[in-house]
Amino acid sequence: MRKRRVLLVVREDFVPPASIEGLTDKQIKPWKGEFDVREGLIERGHTVEVLGVDGDLDAVTGAVRGFKPHVVFNMLEEFAREPAFVAYLLGLFEMRGVAYTGCNPIGLLYAADKARQQRVLRQHRIRTPGFFVVARGKACVRPARMQFPLIVKGLTTHGSLGMAQASVVHDERALGERVAFVHETLSMDAIVERYIDGRELYVGVIGNKRLQVLPIWELRMDNLPKGAPFVATEKVKWDVGYQERVGLTTDAAEGLDDAVCERVRRAAKRAYRALEQSGYARMDFRLAGDGRVYLMESNPNCDLTFGEDFARSAEAAGIAYPALLERIVGLGERWGKRAR
Repeated sequence: MRKRRVLLVVREDFVPPASIEGLTDKQIKPWKGEFDVREGLIERGHTVEVLGVDGDLDAVTGAVRGFKPHVVFNMLEEFAREPAFVAYLLGLFEMRGVAYTGCNPIGLLYAADKARQQRVLRQHRIRTPGFFVVARGKACVRPARMQFPLIVKGLTTHGSLGMAQASVVHDERALGERVAFVHETLSMDAIVERYIDGRELYVGVIGNKRLQVLPIWELRMDNLPKGAPFVATEKVKWDVGYQERVGLTTDAAEGLDDAVCERVRRAAKRAYRALEQSGYARMDFRLAGDGRVYLMESNPNCDLTFGEDFARSAEAAGIAYPALLERIVGLGERWGKRAR
């Protein structure tokens, strides 16, 4: 195994400390993934330098010139407060022959806009819930084909930002109020999708051209109040106490028949290729009560935190955590050579 210089690029306020000893889960949670990736790479024998950035392009290019990394391990979800700018930063790396991990710029841009992503998927005959977009400053006019219940999201949000139980709406008044919330609070267009009630399945995909589909994982919330919609809200994603109250768990999906498993795996691969992704991603599906499988969203450069669903799914496939990071680094290097 060749030892490499790895420049780990993270959000400025997510630079992990040297140790987590004495810290609570709540204190650790925002940057635990960054900490785990750094420690895993060091365990594999690599020399790792962590760079925390907000929107300073000179800081990034200066670190690349000074450290001369074999690969940049990209953990940015936004640059200069704009998610799309991450794709532009990676485009700069490609122009300068700098290898980086994770998804390429085209794949990131397809995934950054939920409506654009669904249009591509539907063009490739991959089932999605259906949607319409309400631009900021425009009135909400529901197409007749979009029947309640519906779910309202920010068009370009990540990490369930702005998502709550109230995001699922059952009448025109609630729809208008939630669209206005997205416009005013998140300052972006709203996407309104058909709400699919069912099991939430996560499927990891690793690779550039030759793809490996990881075991199907499932998110469960066994203590949700009766009648509450099954939604991975912002509190579900980030509030440790709330996770405990709703009984949040993720584990290998059980009780799926072979035909459903095959449909999910095949759709995950087809979507990954249709969206021109590379490196690694997590596909989020809903399995409806009638057995239909809907691809809700693709998440390139998904959460790599040790003990979370993607890493645990990889472990179930026989890929230990440090080896998973090693594979991601190798895929980044190979993609860099391809780009040159």
